[in-house]
Amino acid sequence: MVIGICRSFRDRALDRCYHCFSCLSDPARRSSLVLKVTLVMLHLVYVGILFLFDSDLIDKTKKEPWYTALYLLLFFAALVQYFITSGSSPGYVLDAMRVVNETNVICKKSSMAKTASSKNGSLPVEGCQSGRNFQGTDSTSWTKLVMDMYPPGTSVRSCICSYCNVEQPPRAKHCYDCDKCVLHFDHHCVWLGTCIGQGNHCKFWWYICEESALCLWTGILYITYLKANISRAWWNDAIAILLLIPLSIFIVFLLLLLFFHSYLILTNQTTYELVRRRRIPYLRGIPERVYPFSKGVCHNLYDFCCGGSNIYSLEPLPSAQELEEKSRPYTCLDVLTCRCC
Repeated sequence: MVIGICRSFRDRALDRCYHCFSCLSDPARRSSLVLKVTLVMLHLVYVGILFLFDSDLIDKTKKEPWYTALYLLLFFAALVQYFITSGSSPGYVLDAMRVVNETNVICKKSSMAKTASSKNGSLPVEGCQSGRNFQGTDSTSWTKLVMDMYPPGTSVRSCICSYCNVEQPPRAKHCYDCDKCVLHFDHHCVWLGTCIGQGNHCKFWWYICEESALCLWTGILYITYLKANISRAWWNDAIAILLLIPLSIFIVFLLLLLFFHSYLILTNQTTYELVRRRRIPYLRGIPERVYPFSKGVCHNLYDFCCGGSNIYSLEPLPSAQELEEKSRPYTCLDVLTCRCC
């Protein structure tokens, strides 16, 4: 009887909570919210314990406030970058298709206005300038645009996603967690609660860079605190030791992740393409040492850092001639002429 009353009270409390906070009624959004709260709490615990126990750090803050100010600035920057990345769009294929269709409509109206103005003797309107995110989108549909990215003779059916029922451009993949196709799909990040793709890969790199720097700095502060109090019994600093062990694991993981994604950026690859290279049809016959989408280190860095203004840009598959050129071994002349750049 008592158990039934408690369950009824719990169900009514949850219903009222879900009614007041509609985001909690969705399991996916609820788990994402729990992850975000957990991450913020972890950051606060590590920093709070440090300032609570380390008296030397408090004294250093009084003498050199800029040191602590820089540390706290990095602390808040990492948290802000986390929320920016988790809330950003990875670049969905459906959104790109909508942009293309809207561009076509605008260009058709502009073309009709141009024709009408020419008949009336007015000055002709210049070509369609809005929506220049795609080359040739003013005269082609989404299907034609996507098929132009593939070699001639490619079947449309082989490019259609069986879940979204839309044509996938090269390097796009359907994410089963988001239930959407993502441009330049890299991976689905559980910690962020979103996919990493063309639209937010740069933000993701900056987040792991800032998080790695913050964890390294925090680890150094913990080690400095333990060294200053090494004469005391170890159980007096048990909390700091217990926190330092998982922190060390996080540091190693974050640094490996940072180096791995830096390598992907320099070679213009994605995690999915690197891991599943033999299962992707357009990469299956290409040697592993050849990076088909690489334009050189400098161009890859420029596109990654400065190409974020358009998250819906499409990249065609390289031609056989381009692949042959990239497969050619490097010579001394290539090194002198900076072919890799």
